[in-house]
Parts: sequence; structure tokens; C-alpha cells
Amino acid sequence: MNFDDKEISFASWSRRRFMQMSAATAVAANLGSLAHAEASGSATMIDVPFQKKDPRVVLIGTGGRGTNLLQNLLAADAQMVGLCDLVKEKAEHAASLVVAAGQKKPELYTDGPHDFEKMLSRQDVDLVVIATPWVWHTEMAIFGMKHGKDVALEVPGVTTIEDCWKIVKTSEETRKHCMMLENCCYGYNETLILRMVHAGKFGELLYGEGAYLHDLREELFSTAGEGLWRRAEHLKRDGNIYPTHGLGPVANYMGIQRGDRFGYIVSMSTPQRGLDAYRKEHLKADDPRMAEKYVTGDMNTSMIKTVNGLTITVKHAVANPHPYDRINLIAGTKGVFQDYPPRIYLDGQNSDESWEPIDKWKEYQHPLWKTEGEIAQKLGGHGGMDYIMLYRLLQCVREGLPPDIDVYDTAAWSSVAPLSVASVSHGSAPVEFPDFTRGKWKQRKVSAIATQV
Repeated sequence: MNFDDKEISFASWSRRRFMQMSAATAVAANLGSLAHAEASGSATMIDVPFQKKDPRVVLIGTGGRGTNLLQNLLAADAQMVGLCDLVKEKAEHAASLVVAAGQKKPELYTDGPHDFEKMLSRQDVDLVVIATPWVWHTEMAIFGMKHGKDVALEVPGVTTIEDCWKIVKTSEETRKHCMMLENCCYGYNETLILRMVHAGKFGELLYGEGAYLHDLREELFSTAGEGLWRRAEHLKRDGNIYPTHGLGPVANYMGIQRGDRFGYIVSMSTPQRGLDAYRKEHLKADDPRMAEKYVTGDMNTSMIKTVNGLTITVKHAVANPHPYDRINLIAGTKGVFQDYPPRIYLDGQNSDESWEPIDKWKEYQHPLWKTEGEIAQKLGGHGGMDYIMLYRLLQCVREGLPPDIDVYDTAAWSSVAPLSVASVSHGSAPVEFPDFTRGKWKQRKVSAIATQV
């Protein structure tokens, strides 16, 4: 190939790239148009407190995750008045836990997929916790808010940009909260580092990285629990379909939606190989699952640029052998923290450029872990973060405080999944984020979880 051939090849590539970027920009423009059309005209929910009360709580979904949440809610003295599940035996088991905790048996709702509507229509319910398959989250959250309930959604919140705006619009119109139960924001390390960030120990922040690297092959092909529905997500979309465990803590460190926001995303995926290889080895040739066509790439890497110029890398990989890792990295002009294992390097602290253990910085332990850490660790639940998260949620309602993770955070963090899919599908072209706060992120206060004393 001569130089002229190379120039022609590069020009052809450039034209293709331009068309890809133009298509992705059109996608972003359409999403933005939908956003402003649907969400205008209502007062913001930023910094709006919960109505102060000891909430009466109901739970939709009493499978493995729902039961874990229930046990932690009971440990935090939540009043459980209703349970809903398609499988009556699971709801009955969950009810027995409530009774064992010394409460009256809650009302059960097990009569079909829409029986939750009957439960959420009750007048003696204040807060609904949703731990169902992802496709139900939006419908249940909107129904709950429209019937006067605050809503707490399991991750990944919602799964489309349209649904992001639906929950924002409904929250603003009903004046009810819709928060995501992102437990990783409440881990011991995450809350300690958050306080160090706000104390200025890392200087001016520059970049972060989060991930969900978790070998789920056995679970995805199980015939119980999340294996019944979660594998189906790999048939639908190629992108980062589960971003918030890694992203949420980094967004908190950076004050996203509080003086900065996500600007645009560029996302790329490897080929899909892991699930095909696993089923070939573990399933029989006539198993119906052998005919499934998976489209989610084994490793998705998404790069986010914030409006203020910071960068975030978010990774997703669940179909290959890999030790569990969320990376959880934050770096600034004075130092860096990275997890798994947790380690800190601050400018001027160590002459040999070696990492230091996080234990050296126990003075920044979060007050929630100081007061509630012992019971949290006894309960387990992802190292105790589940209890801390739910204790804090109930604390916010009981004391009439705004939620730590509000509907705008829920929408922004959830939007990474569909926007990453849009970017991948358009040749990894950049796609802009909608501004779910409609400009109010510029004057917004820092979340109380960061500065709580």
C-alpha cells in the first residue's frame, strides 16, 4: 500500500467515524428532546425532605435479595405492614421473619403479577421497597408514587432514558421520593473515603474508576433466583447493563449533580464469548438455553467526561472468571485511593512511593459505621453495607431529612446503561447525558451523607 492508499483508507475511516458520531449525536438529541418535553413544569425535588414519621413499610419481591433487605429492615426496627410476591411460599417465609422479630404478621399479596397495586393502594403505607426483576421497577415505582408512597428501588434503578424521565416527572408531580438502593455507597471504605475527599485529602479531584467485575456464570444459568430472569438481559443489549455498584461511590466522591454532572459517554464492548463457552461445557445439547443468542459483550468499558472536565471509567464483566472487584478508585492532585485491596497514596506521606493501608485513616470513619458498624457486620449483607444503607434510609424518613440518593441521582446513574448501549451501537461514538436537574446541579448542596458528623 502506498501513501495515497493510506490517505484514502484514512479518509474512508474518517467519513465512517463522522457518520457514526452524527448518528449518536442524533440519538442524544432525541433523548434530550424527550427529556425536556416530559419533565418541565413541576417544582424540583432537590433537597426536599421526607415527611417526618416512623414509616410503615411494604416490600415487593421476597426472593433472595428481598429477604436479605427484609432482615436488615427488621434489624433497623422497620414497621413491616405488607409483603408481595408471585410465589406464595416465599411471601409466607418472609412473613415468618417479621413475626419472629416480634411484629404482627403483615398482609400478603400473592394473587398475580399486579397484586402489588392492591397493596400500594392502602392508606396505611408510607414507604415501598422494590426488589423485583428490573423490568418491573418503573411501573411499580410510578404506581407507588402516584398513590402517595415514597419509593426505594433496587439497583439498577430503571433501564431506559424514557423511564429515567418518567420517575423524575412522577416524583416532581407527586412530591414523593424515588431513591435507588445503591448499597455500595454505604460501605465502610466508600464512606470513609468520601469523608477524606470532602476534607481535601486528595486535593482537587481529577479522575475515578468503578466497576462490576463479578463471575456470575453459575448464577445466570441457575434454575432459581436471579437465574430465572437476569440472563435474559444478556439477550437484549450490548453495553454496561449494571453500572451503579462501581459508579455510585465515584459519583458521590465527585459531587455529581452537586456542582458537576455527567457530560457525555463513550462506550465499547468486547465480543461475547463467556456465556457461550459456559453453557457448552455445562448444559446438555437439547437444553432450550442452547438456542439463546447473547449480545452483551463480555467486557464493557465506558468512559464518562463530566461537564467540569473530570473523567470516570466504568467497567462491566460478569461472564468470565474474575475475582470480585469494583475497583473503586478516586484520584486528585494530592493523592489516590484504590480498592481491592484498599490502599491510599498521598503526596508527601511516604518517601518510597509505596501504598499505605486504609486503616491508617480511621479518624475519617463515617459516623454511621462508628455507631452502627457492629450490628451491620453481625448481620452481614455485603459486609454490612446493606444494613447501613437501610438504617440510613429509615433515619432520613424518621428525622425528616432529604434522601442521600434522590430521584435525580437515580436517573443519572441509571442512564449510564442505555447511553452506553447507544454508544456501542453507534461505533463507540460519544453520547450526551440529559440534565435531569435542568440546570439546578450548579447551585446544589453537597449530600448530607458526605458531611455528617
